[in-house]
Amino acid sequence: MKKLHPASVAARSLSRSVNVGLLFFIGGIIASPGGAGPNLLSVGGMVLVGILVAVVYEIAYYERFRYELTADTFDVASGVVARRDREVPLRRIQNVDIRQTILSRALGVAAVHIETAGGGQTEVSLQYVGEDEARNLRRQLRRGAKADEEDDATADDATDRDTVEEEGDEEELLFEIQPRELAILSVFTIDPGASLLGGIALSFVSGFDPTTLVPVGLVEGIPGTGSGIVAIAWAIVLFLLAAWVVSAVLTFNRYYGFRLTRVDDELYYERGLVQRYSGTIPLEKVQTLTITERVPFRWFGYGALAVETAGYAPGQSSSRGSESAIPLARFDRVVTLARDIEPFGDVDLEAPPKRARERYGVRYLLVVAVVVGAGYLLASATFVERWYLLAGLLALVPVAAHLKWSNRGYRVGDRYVLARTGFWNRSTKVVPYYRVQAVLHTQSIFQRRRRLASVTADTASSASFLGRAATAYDVDAERGLELQQHIEDQLQERLRARKRERTVGEWFQRPVADDKDDSAGSESA
Repeated sequence: MKKLHPASVAARSLSRSVNVGLLFFIGGIIASPGGAGPNLLSVGGMVLVGILVAVVYEIAYYERFRYELTADTFDVASGVVARRDREVPLRRIQNVDIRQTILSRALGVAAVHIETAGGGQTEVSLQYVGEDEARNLRRQLRRGAKADEEDDATADDATDRDTVEEEGDEEELLFEIQPRELAILSVFTIDPGASLLGGIALSFVSGFDPTTLVPVGLVEGIPGTGSGIVAIAWAIVLFLLAAWVVSAVLTFNRYYGFRLTRVDDELYYERGLVQRYSGTIPLEKVQTLTITERVPFRWFGYGALAVETAGYAPGQSSSRGSESAIPLARFDRVVTLARDIEPFGDVDLEAPPKRARERYGVRYLLVVAVVVGAGYLLASATFVERWYLLAGLLALVPVAAHLKWSNRGYRVGDRYVLARTGFWNRSTKVVPYYRVQAVLHTQSIFQRRRRLASVTADTASSASFLGRAATAYDVDAERGLELQQHIEDQLQERLRARKRERTVGEWFQRPVADDKDDSAGSESA
């Protein structure tokens, strides 16, 4: 069995020393005796002890960690205090990710994370192996998984995998993000974690006193305006600005150097500036393609493509479950790559009936009524005048209802079902029939009043668990039943066709020696 790279001791020790040293520092502050001198010595001594413990633990971890690739499993033995032996069947391996921080890149090592189908977390982590070993492991594990699924893996093949080079595999570059695309993506993307980080940054800048960030001249220059209102408005502006800057930095760091390549029937992606990620998207595991056109990217003619695969839990990482095949590119490039993965043809969608637009209008009228009522109650409590101006939102109701209706649609073809929804974040989902797990026909109480229904083509993708499955919203109720039956029929037909294709392929792949043996046996009989 193989060992980790010797430099893994240094990489893991540094990270472990920081955590354990901080823990011992806090413990030393609490447990140290009185007096400045004894406090400093005792705290420093405990920190050194913590760092020493961390280094010793990582050396023991390195000495007791072993891994080995066999014919049909990936075996790992680990554990310093309690031993743990794992055998991961190659057929269950779903993806192999490679991650590198600045420190690991400097040491020439990488972390390998192995994900399995149906797992809620990373099954095996190798921290760390050499960069070449990481790439070889990813290639061998994915090959072994495919060979095991096809029942073609043998003991001799497993031996050969250790010496296989990638010279025979032609790597095709599908997409590489351009500086202009990365700049647009960074500027117009709002990261969910940016708000928290922006607030923390403002707190440190202001010395935990937000009033220091309010310019006195701004408050004094506005006659008849309370300084409190101006201070609140100014704080909101600063908060939004800080969140925007942090979001742009995070997005730039995440997608810097994004590349997408194809080798055989797998996609390989690389991205990241501070921390480099590299992973695979097996095409045979693809459940759904999602083409996204967000505002304002859509105004510039840009879109994005996500490939949803089976077997991942969305909480595992920021990108798991829905891997970004193209974070941002011209819309025609996005559609071209999507068709290379699944040749779904033209996107000519059928719109919902117009009475669905009326339903949206009624919904938005109720929202405006609630807003106006809340404005009236707030004005009564605070003596704010002109609350009735909120009624001007009524003019936006027809526009909002039309935009929602016009950005929804669906299409059922011979091999794929397509569904589109959303205005601010418009997404078009492409689902092959043979990937459909269930077809749902649902009607809410409000849909029944207008003879409408929603039809969902559910797949094994993790996005389905979050309510983001391909859904044709607010179609005619009778048409919805027809769609449900059509998808179910096409599902069975495609499954039968794929079974016939596999049977014919297996027949042609039979060894010639077997045919000779069969013929000899029949003659002797």
